[in-house]
Amino acid sequence: MRSPSRPVPRRSAPPRPVRWCGAACAGALLAMAAPLAAKDSLGMFDSWGAFRDPAQPRCYAIAMAVPGSLRRDYQPYASVGTWPRRQVRNQLHFRLSRAVAPQARISLLIGGKRFELTGGGSDAWAADRRMDAAIVAAMRAAGGMVISARDTRGNAFSNRYDLSGAATAMDAATMGCAGLR
Repeated sequence: MRSPSRPVPRRSAPPRPVRWCGAACAGALLAMAAPLAAKDSLGMFDSWGAFRDPAQPRCYAIAMAVPGSLRRDYQPYASVGTWPRRQVRNQLHFRLSRAVAPQARISLLIGGKRFELTGGGSDAWAADRRMDAAIVAAMRAAGGMVISARDTRGNAFSNRYDLSGAATAMDAATMGCAGLR
């Protein structure tokens, strides 16, 4: 279980940017963000977007998983967040497409490197800050990543992510929170 000292993004997660719908998507993302809270778009970078929520304050880079043909109970996304007041930077959070079976292994593969994540329900994250840093470094150097696990019915599933624009979105999120306290 995640230690209480590490903030966990809540279920009222930010809108999920996607590159597959082009310029129309940016307007839709801003419209989706308005009812949730006043979030500032810091930009869209290929398949990743960057946002700032000055009310929290927090900033994050986020992307939806590549569309797939298998059943999805949830819209999967990956996010890398920064919380200046908590002095937390580059913390990962994954919303999985299905709820994970109790005690199931959650595996993340990035450029030949494998990471065992922790999680519960439909959420996963790195075990600690050191793993967050290693995963972010791997994301900066790879073209894609795949997270896989077994769902509550015992079926294997995976979510794939295009990492094009991830490094730029993470940098934009970090810079977006540089002056927030």
